[in-house]
Amino acid sequence: MSKRLTLAASVFSLCALMVLAAGPVSVSAKTVTLTLGSWRVDDVDQVNRIIAAFNAKHPDIRIKFQPTNPPEYNATLRTQLEGGTAPDLFYLRSFATSRQLYEEKFLEPLGDLPGLKENFTAATISPWATEDGLAYGVPMMAVSHGIYYNTDIFNKLKLNIPDTWEQLMDAAKAVKKAGIVPFANASGDEWTIAEIVFMNLAPNFIGGREGRLAYLSGDRCFNDTHVVNAFQAVGDLSPYLPKGQEALSYYDSQQMFLMGEAAMWMGGSWDISFFETEKADFNWSVFAMPAPAGQPEHVTFHMDAGMGLNAASTHKKEARIFLEWMTTNEFARLLGNELPGFFPVCKAPPELSNDHANTFLSLNKGRGLDVRWAWPKLLDGKPDGYSLMQNGAIGVLNGKLTPKQAADALQEGLAQWLKTGKPCK
Repeated sequence: MSKRLTLAASVFSLCALMVLAAGPVSVSAKTVTLTLGSWRVDDVDQVNRIIAAFNAKHPDIRIKFQPTNPPEYNATLRTQLEGGTAPDLFYLRSFATSRQLYEEKFLEPLGDLPGLKENFTAATISPWATEDGLAYGVPMMAVSHGIYYNTDIFNKLKLNIPDTWEQLMDAAKAVKKAGIVPFANASGDEWTIAEIVFMNLAPNFIGGREGRLAYLSGDRCFNDTHVVNAFQAVGDLSPYLPKGQEALSYYDSQQMFLMGEAAMWMGGSWDISFFETEKADFNWSVFAMPAPAGQPEHVTFHMDAGMGLNAASTHKKEARIFLEWMTTNEFARLLGNELPGFFPVCKAPPELSNDHANTFLSLNKGRGLDVRWAWPKLLDGKPDGYSLMQNGAIGVLNGKLTPKQAADALQEGLAQWLKTGKPCK
């Protein structure tokens, strides 16, 4: 990302108050139905309620929400786009994945969309824009990362919320000694180790956004001491994960935490609704991933999803009306409260009603913020940074790689194509 994510833009990440002066728009006497694609299969009811609010003002534009299973979304969407069957509107991954779709002319440019520049900062727009700032997506929502914890277990064992990485390891040791699994996380679904473990803790070891940019500029090597220490932190966690964690899925890990069998779960804010729906019979909350003693703390606050317009849609006028509505405070308020843990990414914050969502947001205060390490620039070539980080972290976690070997593999892989990747031993 070329511009700084400001605290106001990414922390509270919410839309400026805007009223459509012209009032409700009726596009025609005939109802038009738009299709909306997404990877959020868990949000059907919530999204339909948001759509209903839009329909109240625009009764001639109906929207059919058609989500796809998350692991299959990228491939399914590409097949649809190439075959001419893609939705009129669809969720966009941030950075390289959506930018490639725009460069292949699958996405309509949106630089002239009313409300976009007025209600979003350039930095917030940039994950769904070209290098020179031309937007092809409406910024939609961000997600945060941290550590869920069973407050009843912490109280029973008289544990305080850890302020440092070392204190976190001490807490894990005390939990294990009490016969409880410290962390429910597992590597059966490999992406979880990349996104909610490694990229959750890495900013505290590499120095947050400033450190990440130093790697991209070539001022640092991807196998320096900071990166080795980040992989070592993954190794530190190994004794405190469930026995047989290599075979446990994301869902298995969630259930272990929800059943009270594990004291902590490194996860993201998107799990709030699921955990609340499951109604655990204990109290739980979240705390920030702590940094090593003496180091500043950082939170991974990731620009997660935007909304794009299919360049081949036959209903672009109607789709743009919906996208313009997405820039309003009304949409931000609905999104933030219907989907707690998904934070709208516009300028002025609406009030959120969910306590757990507000707790996640409170973790940003006084801490540096940045997106997931691999997203900006490191997904632009092969082997990509995400796969290298994922493979390295899992290798260290499962005792197949040393932290130094994982860091060396990251450096060597990126050096094959990243122009700023300096030669490093």
